[in-house]
Amino acid sequence: MQAALAAMAAHTILSASSQFEVPPFPSFPVTVTGVSQSISLSAIPSKPFTVVVATATKKAVAVLKGNSPVEGVVTLTQQENGPTTVNVRVTGLTPGPHGFHLHEYGDITNGCISTGAHFNPKKLTHGAPADKIRHAGDLGNIVANADGIAEATIVDYQIPLLGPNSAVGRALVVHELEDDLGKGGQELSLSTGNAGGRLACGVVGLTPV
Repeated sequence: MQAALAAMAAHTILSASSQFEVPPFPSFPVTVTGVSQSISLSAIPSKPFTVVVATATKKAVAVLKGNSPVEGVVTLTQQENGPTTVNVRVTGLTPGPHGFHLHEYGDITNGCISTGAHFNPKKLTHGAPADKIRHAGDLGNIVANADGIAEATIVDYQIPLLGPNSAVGRALVVHELEDDLGKGGQELSLSTGNAGGRLACGVVGLTPV
C-alpha cells in the first residue's frame, strides 16, 4: 500500500507542475484483517494550487559628470516589458531647457565626445520623444530652474534595460542648448537637434532593485 501511495504522490506532483487542478485519484483495493475493501483517495479534500508570479523589475543608474560644473544622477527602472521610467536630477545648468539624450556608447575615455551619436538602432532622423520618427535615444529636453537645477521624470518605451536595444552600457548626455526636436530647420536639426556641446555624461549601469 505504501508503494501505491508513493506512486499516487508522484503523480500528483507531476500534475501540479502543468495544471492548476489535481486530477481525481482512482480507487484501489485494500485488505484489512481479511476483509477486502475498496478505498478511494478522491474523498480526501484537496486545496487549489496558488501560483505566485514574481515581477521582474530592473534598475539602472548613471552619474553625470563632465568638464563643467554640471553634474547629476539619473535612475532608470523597468518592470517586465513595460516602459522605462527615467528620473533625472542635474545641477549647475544655466536656466532653461537643455537637450537630454541616450548616446550609443558607454565610452568616456575622451570625455563625453567618445559616447558617439544618439542611440539610433532604427537609423531614423532626430525627433521628439513622442514622434514616430525619432532616435531611440531622443529624450527631449530637461528644464533648469533659476538655481540651475533640472528635475524630470521621463517615461519611454524605446530604451529598455534588457535586450539588444538596452540602455545599459550606453551613456546619457546633457547638452548645452535646447533640443529643437528636429523641427528647427538648422543643419543639425535632424541629427542632433542642434543642442550644442556636451556638458556632462554618465554610463548607464545596472544596480540592485
